[in-house]
Amino acid sequence: MQLRYSFRLYPTAGQRAALARAFGCARVVFNDALRVREEARRAGLAFVTSAELSRNLTASKKTPERAWLGEVSAVILQQSLRDLDTAYRNFFDGLKGKRPRTGAPRFKSKRDSRQSVRFTANAAWRITPGGKLRLPKVGDVPVRWSRTLPSTPSTVTVVKDAAGRYFASFVVETDASEVLPQTTPEIGIDLGLRHFAVLSDGRKVDSPRFLRRAEKRLKKAQRELSRKEKGSSNRNKARIRVARAHARVADARREFHHQLSTKLIRENQAIAVEDLAVKGLARTHLAKSVHDAGWSAFVTMLEYKTARYGRAFHRIGRFEPTSQVCSHCGVKDGPKPLNVRMWTCGACGAVLDRDINAAANVAKAAGLAVPACGVQVRPGPVPAQRSETGTHQELPTASPRREQIGIPGL
Repeated sequence: MQLRYSFRLYPTAGQRAALARAFGCARVVFNDALRVREEARRAGLAFVTSAELSRNLTASKKTPERAWLGEVSAVILQQSLRDLDTAYRNFFDGLKGKRPRTGAPRFKSKRDSRQSVRFTANAAWRITPGGKLRLPKVGDVPVRWSRTLPSTPSTVTVVKDAAGRYFASFVVETDASEVLPQTTPEIGIDLGLRHFAVLSDGRKVDSPRFLRRAEKRLKKAQRELSRKEKGSSNRNKARIRVARAHARVADARREFHHQLSTKLIRENQAIAVEDLAVKGLARTHLAKSVHDAGWSAFVTMLEYKTARYGRAFHRIGRFEPTSQVCSHCGVKDGPKPLNVRMWTCGACGAVLDRDINAAANVAKAAGLAVPACGVQVRPGPVPAQRSETGTHQELPTASPRREQIGIPGL
């Protein structure tokens, strides 16, 4: 499978200027090609092919208006055309129902929060013996290597985010050598807001709430930004401070997701989660908390890490009544309001924790084995048989046979 590794770059002032020139050239090529296709669509002409766009790019570099496109690597310009093809392909596949719908390709702006250029092997980029990243017409850029690449990367994408940070993103191929040894436990996960994750074995992971904890600092930075005059250098500095504050929150959340997902995958052979309607929940009054939790990013990490390390991943349907069914006897007794955190099964008398019970039902719906611990919080009162109600009958003289009623004791 293909994986992406990102490392922090620290370019010099001259290298930052060269990268800004590369970002701008790639953006102009993308917008020019998009404009050509849009004009052809409005005129009722045939769809402009990639080969024709490439020929137009070669011809435009010879004109005085676009001669400065030759100051950057030709590979990043061709890759910009490939990005446009990918955007159109995703748009058309969404219309055909092959993937989730996306909007039509739009024009890029120099004020976009993310700027990027991609170098393939044809660009002759490489990692120097000194550990620097050599980029054509940019130079040797210092890199902060936080880990070792598992294989030789095929491409590198240089990204500048809204906070003004530069990153080198490598695409590498991995093999089956990273498969973890077999283990026994299998768990279901119930994601929530009060607890970020509740496991079917009874463990609960508290929600870190990174955005909520940083709200005071973010509000202060945003107020300072609103007081600055538009177009001034002080406003640009305040904008960067706001972007860095948000970047710290996003980085902390991503680190928490990585650590928790890796821990769960190392400990369990199979993992089951519920397919949550995150987009729908994000339109309710819980929107800020839902985005702060980042369920989609966490589930995506679980999915690709299980494939990478040889584990099993199961995703059950979002309409599965995990909170309405007793995980002991399987009786469904209807929906319950969110303020009901503990409930007693009317059929078997088990007193259940709402979240742990839901996690156990997620695991059962995926066909996983559920451990007994953690499902039942405490043994509830067992209903008596009809024959035992009222006045007790005399027991027979022979050795009595005890009838087991309800759920066996754990």
